[in-house]
Amino acid sequence: MLTMRSVDVKLKVNQQTVDLTLSSAATLLHVLRNDLGLNAPKYGCGLGECGACTVWIDGTPARACVIPALEISDRDITTLEGLGNAQQPHPVQQAFIDTQAAQCGYCLNGMLMMTVALLNKNPQPTDEEILRALSANLCRCGTHVEIIAAVHRAAELMKAQTP
Repeated sequence: MLTMRSVDVKLKVNQQTVDLTLSSAATLLHVLRNDLGLNAPKYGCGLGECGACTVWIDGTPARACVIPALEISDRDITTLEGLGNAQQPHPVQQAFIDTQAAQCGYCLNGMLMMTVALLNKNPQPTDEEILRALSANLCRCGTHVEIIAAVHRAAELMKAQTP
């Protein structure tokens, strides 16, 4: 029989350090949504397959639904809320707004987080490179054409911000 115990954990989320008492079975996604009220990462498949729960851990994209929260103490966690907000959106967030690249918005968190990661590595990706980078993020609405346009728009906005 698996026994759950409560454990004190210190997490650094979006540049803020938080002390929490968590169940030893808590996933990062459940902590972000239920304990910290961060709603951008979504619960999609619960298997790390769809990308709706994507966050960055130490700057690398990761699937929060399959990561035990206890394993990431003292690491930098960034959610979509940590990139920008309504008053000051990140260029990628602004590009998705400009191109209206969302319908239901469920996949949007993962698409945005992966787009920023892509553009940080490759500031001028081709359509093929975009499709490859976002291929593990599922969009049930079929807004792929708009998403590709948004990534190209984001590349333009990010290039304009570079000194």
